[in-house]
Amino acid sequence: MTPTYPRKRPQRRSEIPHGPQQTTGLQQIRDTLPPAPEPRTVEPAPRPAGQEVPPELLALVAHHCHRINAYLARAQHLQTLHGDDMRQWQRLVLYALTDALAHNHLLVGTLAAHLQRQDLDADLLRRYLQSPDPDRYITREAVQHLDGLAGAVPEEAAEPTWTGVGRQIARDDG
Repeated sequence: MTPTYPRKRPQRRSEIPHGPQQTTGLQQIRDTLPPAPEPRTVEPAPRPAGQEVPPELLALVAHHCHRINAYLARAQHLQTLHGDDMRQWQRLVLYALTDALAHNHLLVGTLAAHLQRQDLDADLLRRYLQSPDPDRYITREAVQHLDGLAGAVPEEAAEPTWTGVGRQIARDDG
């Protein structure tokens, strides 16, 4: 009996490095990240142990992933809008990509600060961040963002921007 479906096509080989080669390259990039200005270490204040992920962390990831994806889509779409104007394209694509990078860095730093606050073993945190130095990510803004998510009252008279954003994320999405 002959099969009724067509034969599978041979898999195309990609020229883009993947697997161990790309993993090594990404680690080299992570290792060259500079330390954050005024890095922070968050004092432990663990919540009671539970198996569920706190809803504010799920909302945090969803919020920033949405923003990152929007900036990346914008960067990709700029080729159709400004593909014939190099100066305009390079300016706008770099704005979009650095905005995506800033959101990603803030997201990673906020999650790392949360894990520090939960008293996660420092070696385990370094392994999760794939970095020998967690201070590359845990910035003042990341701690402020985490404080907003947790509903902490800021010490400053005017609420810092990222504390307010964190509070809004927890309120709207949490």
